[in-house]
Amino acid sequence: MPEIPFSNTIKSLAEPAIPSPLSNTLFVGKEEYQLYDTDLRSVEKTIREGRTPPCFEHGGPRENIFFDPQKTKAALVTCGGLCPGLNDVIRSVVMELYYHYHVEKIIGFRYGYNGIKPNPIEKPLYLTPEDVEKIHNQGGTILGTSRGAPDYEEVTDHLERNKIDILFSIGGDGTLAGAHKIAHICLNRKNGIAIIGIPKTIDNDILYTSRTFGFLTAVEEARKSVTSIHNEATSLPNGVGILKLMGRDSGFIAANATLSNNQVNYCLIPEADFDLDGEKGLLNDLKYRLEKRRHAVIVVAEGAGQKFFNKDTSHRDESGNIQHKDIGVFLRDSITEYGKRNGIPISVKYVDPSYTIRSHAANAEDSAFCLMLGQNAVHAAMAGKTDMIVSSWNNTCVHVPIEIAISARKKIDPASTFWHTVLNATGQRELKNR
Repeated sequence: MPEIPFSNTIKSLAEPAIPSPLSNTLFVGKEEYQLYDTDLRSVEKTIREGRTPPCFEHGGPRENIFFDPQKTKAALVTCGGLCPGLNDVIRSVVMELYYHYHVEKIIGFRYGYNGIKPNPIEKPLYLTPEDVEKIHNQGGTILGTSRGAPDYEEVTDHLERNKIDILFSIGGDGTLAGAHKIAHICLNRKNGIAIIGIPKTIDNDILYTSRTFGFLTAVEEARKSVTSIHNEATSLPNGVGILKLMGRDSGFIAANATLSNNQVNYCLIPEADFDLDGEKGLLNDLKYRLEKRRHAVIVVAEGAGQKFFNKDTSHRDESGNIQHKDIGVFLRDSITEYGKRNGIPISVKYVDPSYTIRSHAANAEDSAFCLMLGQNAVHAAMAGKTDMIVSSWNNTCVHVPIEIAISARKKIDPASTFWHTVLNATGQRELKNR
């Protein structure tokens, strides 16, 4: 195993010894890894220091597998908020298990981890190719979803009672944290259950994955909303259009929607602090913008500007996330009041398309990406790997331990070339008083 500065060791239930039923397949060898950092200077420096560059285990089918397909029972669960592509992933996993590995016992637990217990709200669905054949054409998830942290010991008990061999957990960092706990319990009990995570977050904020499924669809739909709010803003004198997009802690959707539709004048994200008042604050800058162009478009991520509200950590959602105050409504009211206070007639239009976007069916690129993720999740599971996620890194499928994937959230670096590209596209300066 390569020596790396962070643990990328993928846990396995045992050495796989059953010949794979796959044919006409390029199998992945034991010593195939993908570099974490592809910068030549960084790689050369690591080698000069006598260390192996950080890398991830390659995803893909293995020549030998751990589970006997005829005896294997697999299960899927979807948790957290909706995201384009959930049904695509479900379909991919079922098709790969059934047609390529010949696993016929596949069930879907209903309504998240809360469905993995005796007497759930809805009984599990038995999934066949016929059941999932057309579900990729619709948004949402046929399994339903929920938030909240159940008793993971009880969840594991239920998996054992139902003789589940593999659980595919599809969800964000909270879901993956739960999967990590279940995997840890299973390994301690030595019950032979494999837990594979498939990262789902529309915000694209999971570490060590280039992008998560549904993100590109969200950006594409957000781009359409930018056009609509721009049309609103330009139709009125001193028209200001505010578009609030998803992004609790990371502004990837807001930033990429801004780049994809060069009609945005201000992009506000959680990672880049801004002031409202003062000489260099947003309101004063907006005043000069309106004097010059008579309209402005503001795209704001939901987690931006939370400093303007009282810090109250007592209000959390069922996943334990602090409930953010509505920055979109705050900006709308603040800009309207600023106009009245300064005798500037400003027409503010505010739109929040979040629920429409997240419930949308996946676009072509996301759908193809979901297919790849589902297939590779099955390859990893059948090989007996556990406590890991399937990820895309440098256009290659890799295996990442859940523990490091949930160790922090991926964020935009305000000093990065990417963020400065956004600033150049909008023309906005740093909205911060010194």
